[in-house]
Amino acid sequence: MSHQRMTFPGPVLQLFAAAEDAIAQIPPAFPLTATVAVNPFLGQANESRAMAAARLARAGGVRVTQERSRYAAMIADGLITTPDLRAAATAAGLTEADLRTAADAPSPAVHALPMVADLAREATGTDWPEFVADRFGLWASAHFDRGQAFWPALSGGAFVSWRAFASRDLTAGIAGLPGFNAHVADLQGDAAEALSGACATLGITADAAPLYFHRLLMSLGGWAQYARHLGWLAERDGNRDGTCFALLAIAATWEAALLERWGDRIADAWSDALESYAAPVAPSRDDLLDAALQDAADRAAERRLAEQLAAPGNDATDERPALQAAFCIDVRSEILRRALEATDPGMRTIGFAGFFGLATAHRAAGSDLVEARAPVLLRPGVASHDLVGESSDRALRVRRRAVRAWGRFRMAAVSAFAFVEAAGPLYLAKLLRDATGQPHHHGPQPMPAMELPVPDRVIAAATVLRAMSLTKDFARLVLISGHGSHVTNAPHASALQCGACGGHAGDVNARLLAALLNDPAVRAGLPEQGITVPDDTLFIAGLHDTVTDEVTLFEDRGLASHADDLRRLKATLAKSSARARTERALALPRAADAAALLSRGHDWAELRPEWGLAGCSAFIAAPRQRTAGRDLAGRAFLHDYDWHRDDGFKVLELILTAPVVVASWISLQYYGSAVAGDAFSAGNKLIHNVTGGIGVVEGNGGALRAGLPLQSVHDGDALRHEPLRLTVAVEAPREAISDILSRHEGVARLFDNGWLALYAMDDAGRLGWRYGSDGWSAIECAEPKAA
Repeated sequence: MSHQRMTFPGPVLQLFAAAEDAIAQIPPAFPLTATVAVNPFLGQANESRAMAAARLARAGGVRVTQERSRYAAMIADGLITTPDLRAAATAAGLTEADLRTAADAPSPAVHALPMVADLAREATGTDWPEFVADRFGLWASAHFDRGQAFWPALSGGAFVSWRAFASRDLTAGIAGLPGFNAHVADLQGDAAEALSGACATLGITADAAPLYFHRLLMSLGGWAQYARHLGWLAERDGNRDGTCFALLAIAATWEAALLERWGDRIADAWSDALESYAAPVAPSRDDLLDAALQDAADRAAERRLAEQLAAPGNDATDERPALQAAFCIDVRSEILRRALEATDPGMRTIGFAGFFGLATAHRAAGSDLVEARAPVLLRPGVASHDLVGESSDRALRVRRRAVRAWGRFRMAAVSAFAFVEAAGPLYLAKLLRDATGQPHHHGPQPMPAMELPVPDRVIAAATVLRAMSLTKDFARLVLISGHGSHVTNAPHASALQCGACGGHAGDVNARLLAALLNDPAVRAGLPEQGITVPDDTLFIAGLHDTVTDEVTLFEDRGLASHADDLRRLKATLAKSSARARTERALALPRAADAAALLSRGHDWAELRPEWGLAGCSAFIAAPRQRTAGRDLAGRAFLHDYDWHRDDGFKVLELILTAPVVVASWISLQYYGSAVAGDAFSAGNKLIHNVTGGIGVVEGNGGALRAGLPLQSVHDGDALRHEPLRLTVAVEAPREAISDILSRHEGVARLFDNGWLALYAMDDAGRLGWRYGSDGWSAIECAEPKAA
């Protein structure tokens, strides 16, 4: 970062260190083209939920738990029982009576500490926070633009770009801050010098800096989160990025200018605010009570899961399955997997992370863009591309450039109105098709191919099969199914795609794995890895559309030898898809029947084409027979895992440090969007406008909104996502789990601090032991849940 190349005195360096700490408190937000779920409390994962509540309340006026009336209703309805309250109260050092009294009381008000802009608003009547947000958003939408704007953004880094913009922006003077643009033009040096100078004006001490800087970044909303994602990716790849630091310097420059202008009116109030910023952060009694009430709700959900898993399950069989189907662990797959197994007793399903162990950087035909089809935690280690001829690739490029040019022509200022007059009627057929929800028909997709030597391909195939616990008992036909969500007129469409594939559909990864496992050279090398795939086993790729529950099969090679198996698979898929649609139609607003889901994704006016991962609350890593036949209502991530086949518990370590973490990000994003929508949700779809091609704003400007839209968690009357922490249940020896946690402190803290719950399953598949900061404790085996 730029400030590291300069020499500053010790106190200033302390401020810079505080800036880095504040930046680490901000969660990253990824662009719309490849949105991936992010834990909005990522910066607070190293502290308890009560402490996070105290910090975020002061830094952003954020509540991290539900309204108390919701807990009171759950207690009255019997969803939260007396044992749940007692256990949560004991863990928090409180009493059951404390929690019951708190639940019946109104939720305490939450207020952020004031910035200078807040105090200036009170003193002058001018809404300075809104004004700064508007001017900042106008600049940021141009600076971060990724191809949406018709005029190029200002060049240079973020601070240089803003200085060029703000020095020519006269609106601050008109609003009552004369000379601001001239002041910005006179700024010398970079963001580090600007931050240092602003802090001197503001009187920021080393004690006040961490919380005050956090407050400034929270006031920038999604812009700070978007900048944080640039730094987060750079850190993941061993680099550094100074964009978020630059945004902090810009915000502090505004604050310093406002204090210089209105200091005579707000000096005393600002002095009091600085004392509050410098005071240590500690949870209040209300913070402890709210956290304990949420803990009681979480424990109630854990108890209900234990009751479901205690019911008799399907016994394992040594018979060779007729068909196998591997799906992503995504909770939406649970419904279809259950339907498949109920439709065809010879079907066995498998759950595995949807990138199928192939973290690939993929280049589509006719494009130079490289898509990271992998969890954002991982840097893609394999390159792939679509197999098309040179002439076809060239034709695709020409077609896409023509479409892009046509789109720019009809949207440009000089032609937009004339375009509507002259060419608008030509779009009548398209308007009618979109308005009536008619599907668009696309041609066949090109076949992807990996760029990997044969020895590496063999190792990759063996690694994936072990991670899937699929090393024996192969069926004749094995489906590898990714998933995607086909929707229209939806800026957040990528949030409905496969999170394990970096916010893309899982078709590329599924087809790559099927081709890899069908490769004769790979099959010949697998026995040396201790795995023998029968000669009559064939792998076929598919794509599960999570809106329609239809599964498209990619028949990439001759299937004459498996024609009967393929017919059976297609018949099973057709019946199971209809069965799954019927179940999901009951939960979707305005879904008259299951058939309505077939066109729902093509309806450009549909606010909720599907519920996505709303409701997710559990992650289970165990053999399939532990969950087969149980109705988990599309709320559980299901990862097949057999610890008896896991030499050295390497697969278990991978599960706990990758899929579990990704699932926790998803769960906590839905949680944050449900309970802290002002800070961590994208707001209302009805008033969204896409800005810069990277995100949305509500209305015509202001703060970027990061997170899930309101309609993704709420049906208009009530929340459809129950805010709960993720319950992680693993069938493996407790000693092995503890050993892994001891080597991965970041993962252990998620459990130690109450952000996730961890259970070890016994040999019967029941939740037998609960993990806590002081180790494992045995729990009473739950009675089976009544049917």
